[in-house]
Amino acid sequence: MNTAAESVLIHPSDTHLTRARQPLHGGVDSDAQLARALRALPHAGLDVTAIVVTGDIADEGDEDAYTRARALLEPVAAQLDARLVWVMGNHDDRAAFRRALHGEEPSTAPVDAVVDLDGLRLVVLDTSVPGSHHGELSDDQLSWLQHVLPAAAPRGTVIAMHHPPLPLPFGFLGMTGLRGQERLAEVLAGSDVRGILAGHLHYAAHSTFAGIPVTAAAATCYTADILAAHGSMRGVDAGQAFDIVHVYDDRILHSTVPISESPALYEVTAEQLRAFMSLSPEEREALAHA
Repeated sequence: MNTAAESVLIHPSDTHLTRARQPLHGGVDSDAQLARALRALPHAGLDVTAIVVTGDIADEGDEDAYTRARALLEPVAAQLDARLVWVMGNHDDRAAFRRALHGEEPSTAPVDAVVDLDGLRLVVLDTSVPGSHHGELSDDQLSWLQHVLPAAAPRGTVIAMHHPPLPLPFGFLGMTGLRGQERLAEVLAGSDVRGILAGHLHYAAHSTFAGIPVTAAAATCYTADILAAHGSMRGVDAGQAFDIVHVYDDRILHSTVPISESPALYEVTAEQLRAFMSLSPEEREALAHA
């Protein structure tokens, strides 16, 4: 099998940068967490096509938080020669989002878009409902999507949205899920959509929707303890992560990358790996079992 992906997407979510960089929930430096997530990317040897941030970029929709998000992400995207794609979340503010991240006139209209990534069509859907935490797509948005999808893209379509179209079996989160999922399923039926990227949950989740793989990335700021006592909610300063998405011609691979500082148990250098791969298959097999 060919191990070279046609596209590589970096998929962080739920950065929740706060107003004036106040500690999130009194204990998390969201800016530092995002910076930590990005630190290794320019040196990882990845041929990155785009960085796709699936919502809740600002914790309170504060314009300064969006400015700081740009300051953290834009230099990394430039180093990687990658597109930077922003997705609205329920904590975001549409007017400030447009002004600070896109340099557009403020507007309360949904922030939907189509981005061409060298033949891979990325459709950005704004599932936010101003003033609420649940997600929804309006009739106009679904009609727009119906007009976008009939013409197949050369390498298919990936949708990026904040609220994942998934069951939410863990307590309160069920009240904040995506409503009207059956209507979205009708629009996606028979389309070239290959995958859906989402966030919102603050824990990693994987399933399918209308036969399409769905991945919700864990948050970079803090995560939800889904084994908290029944009926309770608990956010923890642990388990933060983002995803690397390899898009192949016949499948999509999601790899979760923890962003905590971890002690190394062993290390094989790039030079050692190159030397190993230069050996014949028989020599590699013998060395591996030595």
